[in-house]
Amino acid sequence: MHDALFQPLTMGALTAKNRIHMAPLTRGRAAEPMFTPNDMMATYYRQRAGAGMILTEATGISREGLGWPSAPGIWSDEQTEAWKATTKAVHEEGGLIVMQLWHMGRIVHPWFLDGEPPFSASATTAPGDAHTPVGKQPYAQAREMTHEDIKRTIADYRRAAENAKKAGFDGVQLHAANGYLVDQFLRDKTNLRTDEYGGSPENRTRFMREVLEALIDVWGADRVGIRLSPNGDSQGTDDSNPPATFGAAAKVCEELGLAFVELREPGPDGTFGNTDVPKQSPLIRQIYTGPLILNSDYTAEEAVADVESGKCDAVSFGRPYISNPDLDKRIAVGAHWNPNKDVPKSWYFPIPEGYIDYPTLEEEQAQSAD
Repeated sequence: MHDALFQPLTMGALTAKNRIHMAPLTRGRAAEPMFTPNDMMATYYRQRAGAGMILTEATGISREGLGWPSAPGIWSDEQTEAWKATTKAVHEEGGLIVMQLWHMGRIVHPWFLDGEPPFSASATTAPGDAHTPVGKQPYAQAREMTHEDIKRTIADYRRAAENAKKAGFDGVQLHAANGYLVDQFLRDKTNLRTDEYGGSPENRTRFMREVLEALIDVWGADRVGIRLSPNGDSQGTDDSNPPATFGAAAKVCEELGLAFVELREPGPDGTFGNTDVPKQSPLIRQIYTGPLILNSDYTAEEAVADVESGKCDAVSFGRPYISNPDLDKRIAVGAHWNPNKDVPKSWYFPIPEGYIDYPTLEEEQAQSAD
């Protein structure tokens, strides 16, 4: 029934053993105050190494780009060394693990920046409140990035990519989705610039292109991917003409020959974000000819249908992987799996509970037999 999901997939120089991929999931388990990965995280990723490809939780490329409590970074030697336990664990289980590189832009609260404002494509303010170690705080207005800021940030991406290679990852994915910095450049609600980084869709993709070029210099295009969220508002980041904007972004991905493109595309009935804005994957599929991975609220049956029809090449599952470390095995045998919709309080606490204590199908069966 699910055979289509258990075929290998070649993505540039990467080969996934199946098409059930693990989407990036912020979990907030890194050690403070240095945002350093730990052994608990290595266990978590080892448990999920049955995924065709693991995309790590979003990982900060710089101190000024990371504004989430206990999220990991990859800018220091200490962080780079600490990540080696995770890549070793996944590789010992025969898994493939790709690091997602993250800069939050205007979503970074000044608490993380010693009181200084964050920066973004333009001087805008995100709606709502930021998560900080001292509770929720209103977002602050960002300052518009100068050309020097842009050059420095691209250099930070390059350094992070180099560190990811040192740490033993199989490739990197640029986080260009969900209202974070690259997305803030892409979409015209948050990019109000009048220079070569603003205005037309082609100009608004310039920052994304330059970051990708830096990552490709380090890894080669065949080990670099990207995540986009091309339909609907995300943390106040939105666009007046998604086909034009994300058609231009897809053209960049095609011209650069990226190993894969992943799209987060919620629908009108999404359980974690929803929108009536049409999905852009059919358009992107016409422009970008490489492997396309789709994400958001998939069931196993929907994933099979979309892979079999050629709508996509793989599906990345997010929340289901939180409480089902062996999700691929459960799908293979048609076993029950719990999308973990109703326990968000366990998602971000920096403790083992709700993180590495979920039983596998085999363990559940053994317990029921006792």
